[in-house]
Amino acid sequence: MAATQNKHGPLSGRRILVCRPEPEASRLTASLEAAGAEARALPLLERAALPDSPEQRTLIQSLDQFHHIIAVSPYAARLLLELLDTWWPQPPMGIHWYGVGAGTASVLSEAGLATSWPEGGVDSEALLAMPSLNQVDGERVLLVRGETGRELIHDTLRQRGADVSILPLYRRQCPPQAKQQLPRLLASFEPDAVVVLSGETLNNFIALGQNSDHTLNQRLMVVPALRIAEQAANQGFRNTCVPDTLTDQGIIAAVAEYFAANPGELPPHGPDKPSK
Repeated sequence: MAATQNKHGPLSGRRILVCRPEPEASRLTASLEAAGAEARALPLLERAALPDSPEQRTLIQSLDQFHHIIAVSPYAARLLLELLDTWWPQPPMGIHWYGVGAGTASVLSEAGLATSWPEGGVDSEALLAMPSLNQVDGERVLLVRGETGRELIHDTLRQRGADVSILPLYRRQCPPQAKQQLPRLLASFEPDAVVVLSGETLNNFIALGQNSDHTLNQRLMVVPALRIAEQAANQGFRNTCVPDTLTDQGIIAAVAEYFAANPGELPPHGPDKPSK
């Protein structure tokens, strides 16, 4: 990756650790290096598709009975599309499709589904503020997500009178190898910023990095929402930023803007200064 690093980009001299799952981690790392950063990918969350089940098949085969279908992540959207390819030669008509954030929506849109997303945010709260999800009394909603997750969308839409079903398609866990990998990486690569785009990823970073010799609470934590920023602050992290969008370019812009506005907090590494 270093061969593609742009020494004159907006993140020149910055070291950034990306803790997203794959394949997003490697893609973002490449984009950060193109913007001048020295970047490393170390996923602290991995996802695995759940095996097929009768309950899953029943929901997929009855998609045309739903008024609204919501995918909570790009991975959920990709798995949903695989099931659509298997069970629906033509996507069912008359459904309102949603993604929690532009990245998730783009996965569905690129497959030809007219998909809406909240333009004013990238979290569940922003999705629930959309006008089309405020008047759902008596309507059926399918929530496509992981095996576990926040219940805010489910509970709020039920309170609004919707009949909400959950389609769990994957489970999340901390990669077993990360327990050894993170301390080793921190010993040789001192990041200025750490990208943790979920509360679960943040918790894993804290748990695995707590014995590090580095003052991690001084690093910039790039988080997906104000709720996670507050969670990070409660754990002692002094610096956080929330990108307007969670696209690669949105993350790069937010990090570059933060460092430009706060040049004294974490001075950039010199071009000839090696990692520790």
